[in-house]
Amino acid sequence: MSVGKLSARSLAMSGLIAALYAALSLVSTAVGLGFDAVQLRLSEALCLLPFLFPEAVPGLAIGCLITNILSPYGAADLIFGTLATLLAAVLTRRIGRRWLLPLPTILCNAVIVGGLLSFVQTRAGAAFPAAFGFNALTVGLGEALVTCFLGLPLLRWLERNPAVCKYARPL
Repeated sequence: MSVGKLSARSLAMSGLIAALYAALSLVSTAVGLGFDAVQLRLSEALCLLPFLFPEAVPGLAIGCLITNILSPYGAADLIFGTLATLLAAVLTRRIGRRWLLPLPTILCNAVIVGGLLSFVQTRAGAAFPAAFGFNALTVGLGEALVTCFLGLPLLRWLERNPAVCKYARPL
């Protein structure tokens, strides 16, 4: 999807993915798994969609931006949390091997969101390295669980669904 090829279908697909991401994030937040060191956002399963659908890249970023409006970390999470999702989506789009697809989401969120949480907790004081190690590990682990155990099966299901597959990129 390039700007020159922006179609109603592309806009609708991006909007649908953004809405799904935000809705699934709200469900995760309602049960206490949305914003803390241990994050198991159901919405992160959608972060593998750029592999099949280029429209997922802006959809995921917008969905994350909408979600992070509710973040207890304020503007920093609006900026850096959304940046982590956007960067992960762009990298996921470029990966050619299925088994590597969860890595951009895991690494971008572990480093960027782990760093954000650590900075908020320590204000870059002496405890920052230890807090970063803990937060990067827990955020990365949560991302790994969701992307591997929900995201990869979702991707396989979508590829096998002929109604959806006709809109996916050729593999």
